[in-house]
Amino acid sequence: MSQNTNTVPKVGFVSLGCPKNLVDSERILTELRTDGYQVVPSYDDADVVIVNTCGFIDSAVQESLEAIGEALAENGKVIVTGCLGAKEDQIREVHPKVLEITGPHSYEQVLANVRKYVPKPAHDPFTSLVPEQGVKLTPRHYAYLKISEGCNHRCTFCIIPSMRGDLDSRPVGEVLSEAQRLVEAGVKELLVISQDTSAYGADIKHRTGFRDGLPVKTSMIGLCEQLSQLGVWVRLHYVYPYPHVDDVIPLMAEGKILPYLDIPLQHASPRILKLMKRPGAVERTLERIKRWREICPELTLRSTFIVGFPGETEEDFQMLLDFLTEARLDRVGCFKYSPVEGAHANELPDQVPEEIKEERYHRFMQLQQQISAERLAEKIGRTLPVIIDEVDEEEGAVGRSMADAPEIDGMVYLNGEFDVQPGDIVMVNIEHADEYDLWGSVVREA
Repeated sequence: MSQNTNTVPKVGFVSLGCPKNLVDSERILTELRTDGYQVVPSYDDADVVIVNTCGFIDSAVQESLEAIGEALAENGKVIVTGCLGAKEDQIREVHPKVLEITGPHSYEQVLANVRKYVPKPAHDPFTSLVPEQGVKLTPRHYAYLKISEGCNHRCTFCIIPSMRGDLDSRPVGEVLSEAQRLVEAGVKELLVISQDTSAYGADIKHRTGFRDGLPVKTSMIGLCEQLSQLGVWVRLHYVYPYPHVDDVIPLMAEGKILPYLDIPLQHASPRILKLMKRPGAVERTLERIKRWREICPELTLRSTFIVGFPGETEEDFQMLLDFLTEARLDRVGCFKYSPVEGAHANELPDQVPEEIKEERYHRFMQLQQQISAERLAEKIGRTLPVIIDEVDEEEGAVGRSMADAPEIDGMVYLNGEFDVQPGDIVMVNIEHADEYDLWGSVVREA
């Protein structure tokens, strides 16, 4: 006899923060659904609510605390996990009625806590609809592939190692099996993520793993070589600029993985980079960027920078602007430095006033906006592959080129184009560009 769906226990779920947190959420949701729980979108129907928190910067901490408060007010039974969960005292001080608190990637403990307050339903194989690849919170055609946890760096502005620990690489065979399942489920684009993608395998001395009985080295290059055989777009995020990153550029030139690198450089002043405990050979970075583009002219470079770091002078900031002008990066994010509880940078002298941070942020963005507009204008008249993300019934299709990661980069607008589906990869003639986005028309074969 099938279990009556009215008796199936319901779990509410709130996921905050970055793509790495999203992957954690997907894992928890998959386990819940496999257990037979029903995941519901509202507080009212839920027997318990899980809040997967972010704790990277103060605004994220505040957002997480507010989300916990809202869940308590609306439902009353709340289990907290994620990065902010590493600071249990801080949560309990504001929200003492939270049932349980765990830190990041505590999948098993989260499941145990749910079962403690809401007993696991009897499994019914006739009504279990969990797909083999698990539950995804992203659109069906792209998925994040997390390859490791933690980080071995000790950047003075960051507290990730204290929350998520040192680098812990997933077995390469396990990563490749997950990638295979995702592709078989219809995923057309894999976004490789971790705290430090280029360090993948360093913690286990790049030992050999196995895929389908064949040896594979646990390294970024070994992983990329294998992922390139799946016949989908493979995009690399959070790539720390180690020397061996040079070895991945030929794979991009050969079309094996997307010609896209997301490298968080953070600054260009050697003095500030030293205060940040980041690599400081800016001239070498410029030389490498030039060499990469010679090997792979289609390469798109994304980076993030911090302005207003403690001790940053006008001269330091000008070095950053000069670097931008010379590097001509395609995609750039900028953050105004804000203190993070527990970060060593808080103790540094010469904190920069807020109004100067604001003024430098706007100067930075104004220069990068001009560079971005010039880079995109170079694409007018070219024909580029575009993956379709959505089709608006009034405006038409919206997609992304190989140069555009979802959520953080630009879009390609295909106004009046309705004869495509999300996940389709079509050739598009680029007709117009602005500072961030492109417009074009689908090229159809005669």
